Amino acid sequence: MRCLVTGGAGFLGSHLVDRLVAGGHDVVAVDDFYTGDRQNVAHLRDARFELVAHDVREPLPVLGGAFERIYNLACPASPPQYQKDPVFTLQTSLLGAIHVLERAARDGARVMHASTSEVYGDPEVHPQTESYWGHVNPIGPRACYDEGKRAAEALCVAYRDSRGVDVRLARIFNTYGPRMNAEDGRVVSNFVVQALRGEPLTVYGDGGQTRSFCYVSDLVDGFVRLCEHPEPIGPVNLGNPGEFTIEELAREVLSLTCSRSELVREPLPKDDPQRRRPDITLARERLGFEPKIALREGLGATVEHFRRTLADQQSARTRP
Repeated sequence: MRCLVTGGAGFLGSHLVDRLVAGGHDVVAVDDFYTGDRQNVAHLRDARFELVAHDVREPLPVLGGAFERIYNLACPASPPQYQKDPVFTLQTSLLGAIHVLERAARDGARVMHASTSEVYGDPEVHPQTESYWGHVNPIGPRACYDEGKRAAEALCVAYRDSRGVDVRLARIFNTYGPRMNAEDGRVVSNFVVQALRGEPLTVYGDGGQTRSFCYVSDLVDGFVRLCEHPEPIGPVNLGNPGEFTIEELAREVLSLTCSRSELVREPLPKDDPQRRRPDITLARERLGFEPKIALREGLGATVEHFRRTLADQQSARTRP
């Protein structure tokens, strides 16, 4: 098939592109490189792959003809990234979704839209099921991302119901793995980079808040299963239901890196969720989705990625 991946040079997008190209599909990735990186797809020399610089806030260019599948992943995803320019984040979520859905309507393409567990906000229901409407502050510091994603879901449903676009909604829970940006501000990359540099690990609050961490290859498998399901389905939670406190994650990272770094406490950011764990019953029953990579195994691969990244950065700084 011919596939379009928006945000295709990003952390998640580049892994999805790898999976699609390996499956024999022709893939066009578009990215504005706000958070994406050309290096994430530099290894792809395959004639079936093309990378195009494009901002999804603008209508999609022709890109060589019709697509059969569109994966919409374009949006900054970590709090420091999406809070840096909240207007940009909202525009990317909303205008990007509109332009993708318009293209899908013209091409007759199936769309997999990447939503987020942030639509649940700081949840009052645990674990979170797809039927839960969420507990979101619509004017808080995270609102540009949370509400942008919620509105994009509404757009997807509107295009499905009024225009007949085949849309599948994936609500993504915390994902980690190689190609994360060392400075993106997410908890896994923060802890691993701090530990490898011998810096204190920054724990916000008392460290008792929980998250569920899904390795990137497991999430990408969920994307493909959702998009290729023969019937429209969604929204669907995609993540690993294993639940860990932030302090447990920090201790695991220290163990894997053999770091002597200490933990330092900082105030908890406003509206930061206290507990987050997906109920993946729907994904298991309808998609056969089951995460395979345990946290320690996935963290090991992530640590090695950052060891290489930091070593390369140090080498570049000292090169004459």
